[in-house]
Amino acid sequence: QVQLVESGGGLVQAGGSLRLSCAASGSTFSNYVMGWFRQAPRKEREFVAAITWSGGDTYYADSVKGRFTIARDSAKNTVYLQMNSLKPEDTAVYSCAAQDQRVGKYDTWGQGIQVTVSS
Repeated sequence: QVQLVESGGGLVQAGGSLRLSCAASGSTFSNYVMGWFRQAPRKEREFVAAITWSGGDTYYADSVKGRFTIARDSAKNTVYLQMNSLKPEDTAVYSCAAQDQRVGKYDTWGQGIQVTVSS
């Protein structure tokens, strides 16, 4: 059973940086896409970034392109989201998610972690 545990959130001033981590366990991930999503108060959950575990192909929401970077460390089974030039509108609960490409949907989620950007 796949499990995901996020860490690294917190409070940061606008213009600052944070790095989120997502430790994955319970499977081999060569067929997986790993994603980050976020949900701000009173808003729908939105896609932030994703990476294919095997090839390292990356995908980003337009709102974070050029500021956020997703990466994975296969040896540690960990996915990272480096967030730079943070804005108050980046404030949200960020969640890591796993998609088995053979299934085609994100079906495993972490517990979520709060990121707050003050102005």
